[in-house]
Amino acid sequence: MQTTSHHIVRRYGPVGGMERYVYQLTHALVQKGQQVSVLCEKNEAVEYNPLIIVVELGNAYHKPRWRAQWGFCQRVSQYFEQNPQPESVIHSHERTAVHHVTTFHGPPFLQRKRRLLDITSPRIRMWTQLEEQELFNEQVKAILPNAPLIASQLRTLYPTIAHKLRSPAYPGVDVSFSRVQRRSSGLAIGFLGREWKRKGLDIACRIISQLREQIPGVHFMVAGCDPDNIRHLFDGWPTGSYTLMGWSEPQYFFEIIDVLLHPARAEPFGMVIAEANAAGLPVVISDQCGAAALIGDEQGSICRLDSGSANVEHWVQACRQQLYRNKVVTSLNLSWETLAEQHIDLYRELQPIY
Repeated sequence: MQTTSHHIVRRYGPVGGMERYVYQLTHALVQKGQQVSVLCEKNEAVEYNPLIIVVELGNAYHKPRWRAQWGFCQRVSQYFEQNPQPESVIHSHERTAVHHVTTFHGPPFLQRKRRLLDITSPRIRMWTQLEEQELFNEQVKAILPNAPLIASQLRTLYPTIAHKLRSPAYPGVDVSFSRVQRRSSGLAIGFLGREWKRKGLDIACRIISQLREQIPGVHFMVAGCDPDNIRHLFDGWPTGSYTLMGWSEPQYFFEIIDVLLHPARAEPFGMVIAEANAAGLPVVISDQCGAAALIGDEQGSICRLDSGSANVEHWVQACRQQLYRNKVVTSLNLSWETLAEQHIDLYRELQPIY
């Protein structure tokens, strides 16, 4: 049975992590013969499959972000009031009110640290309201976390919606990563990420500093973030012990490193982990990464994160072990095709209801 699904995302196109997920998923669904349309605030896809119907709704609000999210939510509700879709599954990737399926791409808003004056903040009231309607509205039949970590957070914070939670909908990895040709030095450890504080670059620097005492020739490659913003982290480092690359194509970066180090403080999934794995690289990551649920000895090491402690010895030993590992890394085999198949099964289950 062919399925019909309407996907909701503010920016359609490969312009961010969540946006790329929706872009790739909708294309994979169409390639499998499914009917797909996208409702967005703005179509930012330079090119896309013409079989995908893209509807731009616009938005009366642009800032602040919470008001823009509310404004887009209103546009989506108005669209379906004027264009009922009784035979279709409405799948949201945003905070909306009319969907049957929602994918949670990040931590719940309720997960934040609460403060005494939260009740006076219109921003907090709005985000709380938007999240609650996304999860609790009567027509919502399925909630797809993108990792077990997100599922656990939702189950703890909102126990009454636990029955709606489905298996994690892991993002796919582009096939180009499996074609990466390694040409590294043998002692290169890499960090890749734009939001370097959240992803733990300062922790990584402590790890590599101590690792260099055991392996003097280890070289730290850092990409994805502005060198001017992180140069202070390397004060006193020996010349030639590190390289600040700035922005880099991930495929190229994975060619020249031997281990990916990712001590993130908070990472809903961690696409860089999945991409490094597809490129055949071992990973050393924190237990705060959603992708940690997929990583075993065949892929690398998971370390407990204690960012307030100077003791990173367990991280140092994990990096050393992965640098000298003899076993080939086992691929997680995450693909957009598999993700599409997961969604088709869900849509077929739900579609007769509407």
